[in-house]
This record gives sequence, C-alpha cells and structure tokens, in this order.
Amino acid sequence: MVPPSSNRKDRVVRDLRNVSRRRFLAASAASAGLAISGTSRLPASVVQTNEERSSQFSVPRWRGFNLLDFFQAFWRPTENGRPKVEAVPEEDCAWIAELGFDFVRLPMDYWLWIDSDWPTTKKLQPDDVSKIRESTLEQIDLSIDRCRKHGLHIQLNFHRAPGYCINDPDREPFVLWKDDLAQKAFVSHWEMLAKRYRGIPNESLSFNLVNEAPTPREGYMTAEDYCRVMKLAVDAIRAVQPDRLIFADGLNVGTRVAECLLPTGIAQSVHAYHPAQISHFRASWVDKASSFPTPTWPLRNSDGTIRVGREQLEQYFAAWGELRRKGVGVHCGETGCFNKTPYDVFLAWMEDVLDILKGHDIGYALWNFRGSFGVLDSERGDIEYEEWRGHKLDRRLLSLLQRY
Repeated sequence: MVPPSSNRKDRVVRDLRNVSRRRFLAASAASAGLAISGTSRLPASVVQTNEERSSQFSVPRWRGFNLLDFFQAFWRPTENGRPKVEAVPEEDCAWIAELGFDFVRLPMDYWLWIDSDWPTTKKLQPDDVSKIRESTLEQIDLSIDRCRKHGLHIQLNFHRAPGYCINDPDREPFVLWKDDLAQKAFVSHWEMLAKRYRGIPNESLSFNLVNEAPTPREGYMTAEDYCRVMKLAVDAIRAVQPDRLIFADGLNVGTRVAECLLPTGIAQSVHAYHPAQISHFRASWVDKASSFPTPTWPLRNSDGTIRVGREQLEQYFAAWGELRRKGVGVHCGETGCFNKTPYDVFLAWMEDVLDILKGHDIGYALWNFRGSFGVLDSERGDIEYEEWRGHKLDRRLLSLLQRY
C-alpha cells in the first residue's frame, strides 16, 4: 500500500463530515421497503443480482484467527493522553501463514480512531465521531499491508460500532438502531474505510459490518431495523466500490441467518459458540455467576440424557449450510473455547464443530491466535505446552485446526 499522503487526515475528516443527507434519506426509504418475511420467495431480479455478484467473487473456505490488536479501546493503556495502538505484529502474520492458514479477522473498536478527550473522561459525545485520529488508521493500513505480504486475507470488523457493541452497549452516546446520528456515523465510518481501501481486491480484504447483532426485542431493535441499517452501510460502501466483499453477522448474536439481507447479495457470518456452557465455561462475561456446571461432550442433562450433542450441532448449522448451497457467501467469523473448559471436552466439541463446518464448505476463524482461546499462550491449566519460538504452543489444538 502507498503510504498515506500528508493531507490524508484533512481528506478523511472532510469525507466523514460531508455524508450526503440526500443519499442517507434515499437509502433509508429504499431499505424500508425490504421484505422481511423468511418464507417469501425472492424476486427474480434479486436472484439474478445475487448470482452476478457470486460469479464475481465466490467466498473461499478461509481458515484462520481473530487478532485483537484493535480490540477494546476502553481498557487499553494510554500514551500522552491517547490510547496506545500498534499494528498487527508481522511475526503473527508470518506464523499464521507458515502454519497453513490464510485468514485474519480484525475486530475493531471505532473509539480508537476518535480523536477526543474520551481516554480521560471515559465518555464519547455524539459530535466527537467526526474527529478522526489518523495515526490509528495508519496502523490499520500497516496491518493490512502485513497480512497481504504474507498471503492472508484480512477482514475488518466493527466490534464496537457507533451506537452498538455486544459488550456494554450503554457506553455509546446514541443507539444505532434508533438514532439518525448513530446511523449517519455508522455509514460515514464505513464510507471512509471504503474510500481508503478502494484499491485493494476482494481476495485480500473484506468488510464485516458489525459484530454479533443483538437478538431482536420490542423497544430496542427489530430484524427490520437491523437489515435497514446494514443496508445503509452496504449502499454507501458500494457507492465507492460496487464489488467490495461485505459480510453481515447473523441475528441473535451471530447465530440466525438474517433473511431480510438476502436481497442485498452480501455474505453472512455465523459464530460457533453453541452451547455456551461449553464454549464459555467460567468466562466472566457469559458465565457471570460461575454457575455453569462442569461440561461434558455431549452436554448432558442432570438425568444423563443428551442436551446438546452432534445431532443438535448439525441442526444449529443447517440453515447456514443451506445458505451456502444457495450461492450466498458464508463464513464462521468466531469459534473456540475459553481456557477453563476441560481440555478433552473442548477438543471433542471443537472437532465436531469443525467437521460440520467443513461439510458445509464453510471456513472459520478461531478467537484468538494468542490468548485464552488461542493456540499460543492460552494459559490452560490442564495441558502440556510445547515451547515454540518463545511462546507456549498448544500443539494438539493446532493439529486439529490444520486437519480441518
């Protein structure tokens, strides 16, 4: 990638502030007319559009990892009153490629590129969202360059988007599903990134609009709301680069196909953490009261009958496999187990997940590469690690991933 020019910051800020109100209203009106019913047949014109886009770029069965270098702005250390942000380490890119993988998902917190006093106040104001910190974007540039250098596809994801995050959404100064200002900010940030990376091909880069959409509920967000807002961003991105590969996470925290997005022709992402009693055993943000019983695989009820096993996993992924067979791009953006799940239970469950995904020709990204879900330095207490280049390698998990 060509290094950013000296006037890029001014151009980025101008792009962000000058989102066309006319296009925003037009997109809102258009998306309001989308059919939401999961049983209605798609119009022939929509099917043709999907087929045309599918023929341009078919989503491969990418396999890889989430990298957390742009994750969780709120808790990271500061430097001169700003959050400390560094690009994805080149050694991570080199190692991931060397180990036989080809995909990196980058869950990002948009606060990291907001240039305001939020590191001190711990609050973001709606007017702050157009104040861009160019130095953070330059680190994203470098991360993309490093992934491409090593033959890795990189997917940019808003883990925290203007107005929404699966973790602590109330911290946001507005609500993405309700507030025009939040929706304009969401659209304009994606438009900014689309312009910044318009010259990078789909083989190397894709966009994943927002992490883990909530479960629809009255008074907060409906499925119609989700699809309408995602379509606003899709339209803005396509106005810049019509063929950019775009993913939307499924509804219900990435578990349910968003059927109302099918007319857009974008790809969709499933997250494989089912059942949470296995994947998030003793993870404080899910198993908050440490009340999950020690899991087995299959997961059993107190009377010994199977609660969730291979059959239930196959049912869980069936709709996603059907989507893939219909020509819609599908990828599993997150999977894995927290490091407190008994190791043999984790591996047995993980192998069933990977085998089912492979049967549907769906790729995956483990959460994460280094850390509590990863193959390096996961700090499990019930396995023997292999010393590997200054790190502790979970060789059995790595071998399992490599087989699938």
